[in-house]
Amino acid sequence: MTRKQQLLKRHRRNKRIALLVSLLILVATGLLVAWWLPLILAVLLWMAHEAWFSDHLFYSPKDNYEYAFPAGSEQPGLRLEAGRLLLDTPLDADDTLIVGIELRSSWLGRFCDPAVELLGLDAPDRQAFERGVGGRRYLNLTGAAEALAAGRVKLRGRFCRIKGQPVLWRLRQPDYRQQRVMVIAPHADDAELAAFSLYSQAAESWIVTLTAGEIEAEHYQRMGLPKAEAARLKGRLRAWDSIAVPRWAGVPEAQCVQLGYFCMQLQAMQAAPDRPQASREAELSDTRLFRQFNGFALPGDVDGAPTWHNLVADLRALLLKARPQVIVLPTPLLDPHADHICAHAAVLEALQGLEWRPDTLLGYANHLHDNDRWPMGDSGTGVALPPHFDSAAELVPCCVALTLSQQRDKAMALGMMHDLQPRAPFKRRVRKWLQQVLAGRGPSPYGENEFFRKAVRRHELLWVLRQD
Repeated sequence: MTRKQQLLKRHRRNKRIALLVSLLILVATGLLVAWWLPLILAVLLWMAHEAWFSDHLFYSPKDNYEYAFPAGSEQPGLRLEAGRLLLDTPLDADDTLIVGIELRSSWLGRFCDPAVELLGLDAPDRQAFERGVGGRRYLNLTGAAEALAAGRVKLRGRFCRIKGQPVLWRLRQPDYRQQRVMVIAPHADDAELAAFSLYSQAAESWIVTLTAGEIEAEHYQRMGLPKAEAARLKGRLRAWDSIAVPRWAGVPEAQCVQLGYFCMQLQAMQAAPDRPQASREAELSDTRLFRQFNGFALPGDVDGAPTWHNLVADLRALLLKARPQVIVLPTPLLDPHADHICAHAAVLEALQGLEWRPDTLLGYANHLHDNDRWPMGDSGTGVALPPHFDSAAELVPCCVALTLSQQRDKAMALGMMHDLQPRAPFKRRVRKWLQQVLAGRGPSPYGENEFFRKAVRRHELLWVLRQD
């Protein structure tokens, strides 16, 4: 059982206990006061839960985030005076800039998302944190080097206050946009969510999608298709998306590859590398249906067997063909999704003994172990660093800043992805409406799916996993 599954299990157990206690209180109220009062209270309690207590947060908001940045990256001289950030040292515009601050939530910050507003930039920013926040957090000022050096940046707490003096870390990396980049996507849309801006600007880009993402095809079953046929249709559509959507960013079709392995089966493939693992829902044991849009043959095309050995062989062939200087892939340090963890492991295995090795591995996290809402805040705002509580594990952020035009292009790319188009379940739509009305959370202007809020932001946050 993964850490994420353990946290969810504990969360659900605690929730069942809370529901049982609430039920007993409601029954007692009905017996002692009036029979109709528990019905009204039950509706109000449910509304309060959906608006204020439905976030999956598996740590205390008062816990300090613990990051260990590389030695020499701390930039002395940053100070906060009358709400203004002052720094006497000039900065490079491409530096990744991280500012550590101490936050304390106001009482309203337990019901509305606390945030730090950054004024004086080309466009104002607001970086949000957990309700009831109390501890060390990390703002992302990447892209604000000129304003920071000129003393124009002002910080203002919204439903929280800033305590003490901030600390600045300046992380310098090569401009990866000038290099050959290969993005490893476990599913269609992972590349766009994590690194659309990077791959759309790179000197040369390859997008390699490992699975067809065919499961959970209820949207297509509602069209009248049997379960297996719906899964096959969904897989074909997502396979098409993985080839077609990167063309929006200028990536040639010949450099977009779909490997067609089956969703949520990579872990089983890794456990038994020679044994084929059929699709859970599509009644398929041959990957070639989902590889038909590829522009060239790969080792796995010989038999179409969904095995770990075929996956690693496919990746080896692609690495030798593309010879990327930078590989962008999920990082299991932050991302708990089983397919994402296995995608990382498959790339590392494919690189073993290979005659070509990239200069840099950049990690990304489209999911988190302990905070399902991260990145917190609204579309278009900055991406503060995620919760991290192990200072022994060095994490080196590498951030790409996006203009408003680039954000819109990214939103349109996500809008082309079939998996992000269906309407959310009714209960989730009601929850979002209650949060909008009672908690002040705004909808994304780009789409209803939660990933439009999470991914269309001022920053794409990546992590330097290895740099030669």
